[in-house]
Amino acid sequence: MQNNSPSNPSNFPLWRGSGGGYEEDLSFDQTNIWHPYTSLTKPLPTYPVVSAEGVRLKLADGRELIDGMSSWWTAIHGYNVPELNQAAQDQLGKMAHVMFGGITHEPAIKLCQKLVEITPEGLEKVFLADSGSVAVEVAMKMAIQYQHAKGQSQKSKFMTIRNGYHGDTTGAMSVSDPEGGMHHLFAEFLPKHFFVDQPKNRFDETYEEEELAKLDQFFRLNSDKCAAFILEPIVQGAGGMWFYSPDYLRKIRELCDDYEILLIADEIATGFGRTGKLFACEHANVTPDIMCVGKALTGGYMTLAATITTQHVSETICNGEAGVFMHGPTFMGNPLACSIAIKSLELLLNSNWQNKIKGIERQLIKELIPLANALIVEDVRVIGAIGVVEMKDPVDVPKAQKFFVDKGVWIRPFRNLIYIMPPYVIDETDLSKLTQVIIEYVSESNT
Repeated sequence: MQNNSPSNPSNFPLWRGSGGGYEEDLSFDQTNIWHPYTSLTKPLPTYPVVSAEGVRLKLADGRELIDGMSSWWTAIHGYNVPELNQAAQDQLGKMAHVMFGGITHEPAIKLCQKLVEITPEGLEKVFLADSGSVAVEVAMKMAIQYQHAKGQSQKSKFMTIRNGYHGDTTGAMSVSDPEGGMHHLFAEFLPKHFFVDQPKNRFDETYEEEELAKLDQFFRLNSDKCAAFILEPIVQGAGGMWFYSPDYLRKIRELCDDYEILLIADEIATGFGRTGKLFACEHANVTPDIMCVGKALTGGYMTLAATITTQHVSETICNGEAGVFMHGPTFMGNPLACSIAIKSLELLLNSNWQNKIKGIERQLIKELIPLANALIVEDVRVIGAIGVVEMKDPVDVPKAQKFFVDKGVWIRPFRNLIYIMPPYVIDETDLSKLTQVIIEYVSESNT
């Protein structure tokens, strides 16, 4: 019988290779290319993808996997989307890129108009960035320049929540969890900020007065040194997939106002419908002073992000010492990415996305919540199109990955979490396949 394992291929007609063929290419990948959070001395298996369509990834050996990750939460419309393909082709016929310094173009203008229209009221000024991490860096620099312009240059630190994650660049790392997170090795290098304990109450619970009192004290002790409070609203993503009470977010908004510091909402993972609201801040009916968006902005086609702020913040910055905002990425406002983003937002807003997300949520609750009874499971959480199974012990990622691929699904665990954030276009049958394989994995691991 033919062996179609990606680690020991015998026939891969779909793999064009680079001259040396599949095995040589894969060997180069394993020994020379760093994948996210991987080792080159003890490389993890990689699964070569040759095409993607709808909610399926096609491997070089011909197998197809139902994608449960939306390519790290970006591909909300699935893959090979005709409308997005056409938007890219149309823009390529005009220009792929021009510098944004001293030049503007219709795709950037139209995209920024749409972002101002759909984000919480009061967010009006848009800075286009390259990626989510850069959008966070931009937000932090906005907050520093804002306080400096107000004559409060001593407000140079940030407050945030433990177990958060805001990206892998230096500023973003410094406001991610400093101890239990992914960046503790850089602790002596990074600026020191102020961290409050992770909120304990779940999304559907009313916040306890005792916890709110702790927030009051935290602000009293630290706000005079801080430019802003930065957080992931409602859903803490890569820091642990924790969903917390909207009461907590409302309280932080009130305290930021009371102590005259800015509120930065990192909506990079939660934006564009993932939690059941267009933006997670809407669960608490709050408007941040600065909002970061990215990931799903282009439907997973190209890297693009934005940092959006209020007229008050932008005017204060521009009336300060520099007279300008001090940032400008080379590929800022890339026309190709902007054109695709415009079409992606159009597809989302013209779809019945609220019902789609609600349907995914109901199915995830029905099919995953029973796993909470398993002895090896610590907790199961669902909000919108996010389903999380928290195990009591760390997951053996290579072993789990092989199990999932052999079962025909793409799920990428991390630490002790098995989670899915599927494309919004997934149907009930394919979603059930994802949940059933998770159930099977837990069942086999439980024996």
